[in-house]
Amino acid sequence: MKRPRNTIITKLEELVGKHILTGVDFETIQLPEDAWEPEAQGINFVLDGKTYTAIEDPNDGYRSCMDKIFVSDKKIKNTFKAVEVVGSMKPESNYEVNETIQFIDTKNGKLILEVGTDNINDYYPYFVADFIPENIHYNE
Repeated sequence: MKRPRNTIITKLEELVGKHILTGVDFETIQLPEDAWEPEAQGINFVLDGKTYTAIEDPNDGYRSCMDKIFVSDKKIKNTFKAVEVVGSMKPESNYEVNETIQFIDTKNGKLILEVGTDNINDYYPYFVADFIPENIHYNE
């Protein structure tokens, strides 16, 4: 599905399935002066040649969540050799309900990237933006 730039993705489930991952960058985003926190975390990643940007809503500094994810024009500096990944929603545990997508290397089954919000059913949900490059099969 062709998606125009800066289109907000309404559900992470839209990214479920096989993809080619070729880059991941983190950034710090300055928030408006009236925001509870002065900065938020952002993560940019390239799937199938498109850059996706996920931005944190830092809420009150103790609780946070993913504010939005969208196709962007961000230039990724940390690029690498293509790796096939499969995206799936993070399973719930006995204690947490999650709205997080995980990208697993199809060659070794290890987690490389996850983005979203964990612990959404609790008083302290938290934004997730993890990149684990050592889990890419050719980095083992």
